[in-house]
Amino acid sequence: MRARVLPPLPRAGFLIASFALGLACPCVAKAQIFGAVGADGSIMLTDRPGNPALHLVVTSSEPAARGARKDNAAASATMDSAQYSEIIAEASRDARVPPELISAVIVVESGYNPNAVSKKGARGLMQLMPETARRFSAGDILNPRDNVLAGAKYLRFLLDLFRDDVELALAAYNAGENAVIRAGYHIPAYAETQSYVPMVMAHYRRLSASRSAP
Repeated sequence: MRARVLPPLPRAGFLIASFALGLACPCVAKAQIFGAVGADGSIMLTDRPGNPALHLVVTSSEPAARGARKDNAAASATMDSAQYSEIIAEASRDARVPPELISAVIVVESGYNPNAVSKKGARGLMQLMPETARRFSAGDILNPRDNVLAGAKYLRFLLDLFRDDVELALAAYNAGENAVIRAGYHIPAYAETQSYVPMVMAHYRRLSASRSAP
């Protein structure tokens, strides 16, 4: 962006305008913006540093921070997955469900927090509702092993019900099997479910690719 001169404004107006510019324009938010007020009150904005008369008015640190949070979350999930790897392997063998799929569900459902409880009452690593947990286990829903074994059995049930269509099984895991059936064996038109399925599938593909890599 070349230096841009705007009509005269009071200095307070310059500060407000500069702040609003940074919020309203995504293209501006990608770079540092410098500005100055001329003697006649005119405003100059530029993304080229070096002039000591210019002052930094907008910076784009937020996208980098957001990316750092994602990286930290991914690293945390990797460490926690190692902690529960034996349980996941056991559940995979017991229920005949790929361990990568179980791990992907855990990442999205609880972020590997064994004590997670949702607003709707879903609990544990695989965020099982109490009635679902009772269908597939007599154990403690907050016990990591009992929770993952029951969750894997539920995934196996859903995979069998929907003929190994992983996306439909995941949609049913999120919204309930009846919701998928009512939707004509398609992913229900719920915003949460339509966001949930691609997120789990992305983790599933990534984990599967990592496992198959030499």
